[in-house]
Amino acid sequence: MRESLLSNDAKSFRRRNPRVARSLTWRLAPAIGSSLAGCFLAVCPGDQLRITMAIYIFTRAMEFGYNYSEELGYFKNTPNWFGSWLIMPVACGQLLHAFVFDRDCFPASYGKLILNSSPEYIQKRPVHYPAHLPWPSTFDIADNLAEISRLRWPPFISPILFPTQETLPRTLTAISPISSPAHPAMQSLSCALLHPGDPSCLRTYVQYWIQAFPKVARLFTVYFTAMSLTRYRTFLDSPVSAVNNLAKSILRMSVFISGAIGTSWGSICLFQSILPRHFMPTQRWFFGGFLGGTWAILERKKGRANFLYSLRMSIDSLWKVGVKRGWWRGFKNGDVLLFVLSLATVNVLYEVSPRSVNSGVARKGLGVLRGEGWVDRAALPREGKAKVGEDQ
Repeated sequence: MRESLLSNDAKSFRRRNPRVARSLTWRLAPAIGSSLAGCFLAVCPGDQLRITMAIYIFTRAMEFGYNYSEELGYFKNTPNWFGSWLIMPVACGQLLHAFVFDRDCFPASYGKLILNSSPEYIQKRPVHYPAHLPWPSTFDIADNLAEISRLRWPPFISPILFPTQETLPRTLTAISPISSPAHPAMQSLSCALLHPGDPSCLRTYVQYWIQAFPKVARLFTVYFTAMSLTRYRTFLDSPVSAVNNLAKSILRMSVFISGAIGTSWGSICLFQSILPRHFMPTQRWFFGGFLGGTWAILERKKGRANFLYSLRMSIDSLWKVGVKRGWWRGFKNGDVLLFVLSLATVNVLYEVSPRSVNSGVARKGLGVLRGEGWVDRAALPREGKAKVGEDQ
């Protein structure tokens, strides 16, 4: 429509309707108009799928907007440590708090990763434990940790030393198989639940690293090796450098994930030792996750995709927690509106500065959707300059 209105045949229309013509021939009019196609998201029957797509486009729009701001020089004088990794402490804090208190609003994939990577802090049923006796499941342990928080972190009373006393509150009797045989030197009930066999929180944290890091490293070795198969030419051209970079990526990611999970659990013991029992009894879970998320600084140069993924999970979780607790209320087709506005932002940024869309596949995909073909607009100016140089 814009091209038609700019043609000589439309001079009479532009003369009769100057305001309408200026609006329809504006440079960004096609970008904004094409975003209205996002309204068809309302046809999608799956509510969760719609929310996921809306949040994804929203975070991508924020990412491209940040890239464009960098191009304009707004972040020119920022310190070296400033970057997208700062998303992780906040996201991890929110996710850990939701995992403990609002698991129905927590992504299941994250929960499995946390529980499967916590060998020293989640006590599994012993092999020779009698089958007819109950044992708390992993989620039961998390639920009881939430209850311990609500009870303002009660001290541990060992039934070994005081067999005639009531050692557990009535709401925590489910953890008796773990806490009853715990070491009598324990001071806190949470420590008796998380590491009952060792009264030293620091030694438990070190033991966690010994147990968890090799397992996490094996997982990422398989993952990064499989992902590197697409770059086999790099290994053929310089195998030593490629293997070295692969090993660094595996090591950084393994330390990051192990440190984030272990520090989040270890922060419970840390806060027990430095904070009064009644000081922020439930909010300290957020700060524990925040401390765990600071390990993301190790991946600050190449981990933006992982940080944005965690941000999307956190936004989804926070929205559901807010609706559940009455902090805010959703409105009909609000996810569609967010999708359309985010899509408009992406299209405008792609029109103004194609390089702000920092993915070649995304740029080509936008080109296809806009009728330009499988073309990378960010590469076209460079190609044109190269051809001029060759002609000279």
